[in-house]
Amino acid sequence: MDTNPQLLAIAERLFYQRGYMATNMDMLARAANMSSRTLYKHAGSKSALVAEVLAARDRRFFEQVDGLDVRALFDALAVWIAQEGARGCLFLRILGETGAGEPSIVAAVLAHKARLREHVARIVQRDIGRRDEVLAGRIVLLFEGAVAASAWQGAAAIDAACGAAADLVTAARHP
Repeated sequence: MDTNPQLLAIAERLFYQRGYMATNMDMLARAANMSSRTLYKHAGSKSALVAEVLAARDRRFFEQVDGLDVRALFDALAVWIAQEGARGCLFLRILGETGAGEPSIVAAVLAHKARLREHVARIVQRDIGRRDEVLAGRIVLLFEGAVAASAWQGAAAIDAACGAAADLVTAARHP
């Protein structure tokens, strides 16, 4: 489906601020200034709309963090959180709300997280000169933890995770 970018932005904002379950199609239609019928014509279903929202968010996120080193990855996260807000990972929040019962949502979340893991693995390889899946996995956990902890600790969570990731990279360079 090729949903209107403005509708995707409105839906993303509402899903992020209110949650998936608390955001109904009537609310989305009002926010988008369209009838429910028009919304369903453009979006299909709520699960189809959220899958498109997640795909668009994935694209925007990776445009911002593409081609960086480990420190710059966390710097990009700080910018992302400053722009988008600190309410945790939208992908994981929606997955949690739906109980992994919507295949399109599960697929979007798994694709995003696999892409994040591969992106971090490439960054690690550039930083230390070799592939290290264990190190990449640890940095992903630090990254994900920083996303979650920034909701109550703000930028300090990102700074702490960045420091820990940099320490791991330094240790991997000089075993």
